[in-house]
Amino acid sequence: MDRNEQTLQILLEEYRTLKAEQGNRIGFRDNLLYVTLGLFGAIASFALSSDENGPAFLVIPWVCIVMGWTYVVNDEKISAIGQYIRSALETRVAKLTGGAADDQPMFGWEIAHRTDSRRVSRKYLQLLVDLLTFVFSGWVALLLFWVPPSSPSSLAIMLSVIELVLLTGLGIKIINYADLTKGK
Repeated sequence: MDRNEQTLQILLEEYRTLKAEQGNRIGFRDNLLYVTLGLFGAIASFALSSDENGPAFLVIPWVCIVMGWTYVVNDEKISAIGQYIRSALETRVAKLTGGAADDQPMFGWEIAHRTDSRRVSRKYLQLLVDLLTFVFSGWVALLLFWVPPSSPSSLAIMLSVIELVLLTGLGIKIINYADLTKGK
């Protein structure tokens, strides 16, 4: 096996490894939504079970922040893997092989799923779901904490303000990382 064939084999193994990591991250990311919703239900159920449990609503924003940030980080890595395959890896493989025999991209799926006519609308809908799940629900929990007639401690109020700021920052990050473009 000559040097080019060895390099090609290494690059194809890198591709397989990256696709496996991407698949694992997609599964993990998507399951974060379900786990987050389950936690919301459990916490809200406890908080609403008694007037004395109102401060439990302060747990929901922390869940939103931790799970939301984990979601964003995984989503960014999924996109970064795709971008790396579309640019660097495909270029190197094409150079070693002289390009595809049919003048199509070497890793066509990496481009095809990004260029369909409904991609942008799906990405905006996903952005809405992400914001509702990880930001809006945290804001609602804070509102439910602030509304009761009981007067919370100053520490609880300070914590809730910190949560509000962090949730807003998370919302900005979710928007920044949304990758709403169509195409390569």
